[in-house]
Amino acid sequence: MNNSFARIVLAVGISCIAASAHAQSGSDTYKAKCQMCHAADGSGSTPAGKAMKALPLNSPDLIKASDAQLIAATTSGKGKMPAYGTKLTVAQIKDTITYIRTLQK
Repeated sequence: MNNSFARIVLAVGISCIAASAHAQSGSDTYKAKCQMCHAADGSGSTPAGKAMKALPLNSPDLIKASDAQLIAATTSGKGKMPAYGTKLTVAQIKDTITYIRTLQK
């Protein structure tokens, strides 16, 4: 019984560490590529964000968008947002979307 419990605790701990690592790399990518328009808090309130009419990340449309839709928009670009498919890896884009979800709360 104790051995099973220890395995469960270890598995949960590893999952939390992995999620934290993804959020951290997503945070770094967000700061480097997204923050100049979308702002540190995701509000889109930067001068560039206002000029480009960047949606706040907590807008209802972006909250209800699926991860796949956000990945596609980031990869291919949407509206005035440039495409990042050749500038970022798929993993970086996915990690950034994971981080963006934390800004929507």
